[in-house]
Amino acid sequence: MGSSKDDSATDGDNSGGDLPDSNSSVYSEGEKVLAYHGPRIYEAKVQRAEFRRNEWRYFVHYLGWNKNWDEWVGADRLMKHTEENVLKQQALDKKQGVDKNSKSGRSGQTKPKASTDAKVDKEDTKNNAAKGKKRKTDSGVEKDNASVEKLVKIQIPSTLKKQLVDDWEFIMQQDKLVKLPRSPTVDDILTKYLEYRSKKDSMMTDSVGEILNGIRCYFDKALPVILLYKKERQQYHETVTDNVSPSSIYGAEHLLRLFVKLPELLAYVNIEEETLVHLQQKLLDFLKFLQKNQGTFFLSAYDGSKGAEGSGKGKDN
Repeated sequence: MGSSKDDSATDGDNSGGDLPDSNSSVYSEGEKVLAYHGPRIYEAKVQRAEFRRNEWRYFVHYLGWNKNWDEWVGADRLMKHTEENVLKQQALDKKQGVDKNSKSGRSGQTKPKASTDAKVDKEDTKNNAAKGKKRKTDSGVEKDNASVEKLVKIQIPSTLKKQLVDDWEFIMQQDKLVKLPRSPTVDDILTKYLEYRSKKDSMMTDSVGEILNGIRCYFDKALPVILLYKKERQQYHETVTDNVSPSSIYGAEHLLRLFVKLPELLAYVNIEEETLVHLQQKLLDFLKFLQKNQGTFFLSAYDGSKGAEGSGKGKDN
């Protein structure tokens, strides 16, 4: 994993004073936890806990995965292994379509998506006999080993990851819906980003515009197929007619879901490596723009399914 290389360089680099009492650590060595990696949550085990640079760092092993994925992480990447947090893990897995044949929410595609480290990709290919079976089982597609090296890495900021979890809780646990049409819409957000980028670098406007048009196209096509929860489908059919684009109705909540799926979608596109790197940088910059404007773009609360205008019939089981 990319982050493990950076963190391991600070091994043993303590804050300079005496180590604090071990009881002050949130997680203990040997403890089973849940850990964020990319847009998903995995079962992991804390192997080491150290206090470095005024914060606790934990060396974790992802259960069921090659030790190449072991890494140092901060407490913000971990959660206690409680029933409530396991439900959050399962919710994210279900949202991304990897829960069918996976008890712990792991998918063979997931880890390579979260990190495109070349050394690990080679290890994946060499261990095809051992790990390829899991890929086939979870995804039903044999393309993974061939396309894994060109998957775009999209590291979703932690605050936006929490937004995804809250999004699921509003809809699936509280039976609420996003009130439509949203303001700003996806089209509005893409336009605002283009204006933001043109002020910083007018020379890049054309290339950024092409990427944004691609995002809009992917969103319009993917929304009814893979970006909606079942409870939202009736609302979609009632709101989006044949001559209306979803990007002119939906907002940041559903746009963020697209970025979870983009690595998988782009794996089918024939793109040169240099172009992929450029695209990855632009997508990450766009996510930072969403994060910067999170309070403006995202709803802090959803409407109750019975009281929401235009979505009263959106609750279906």
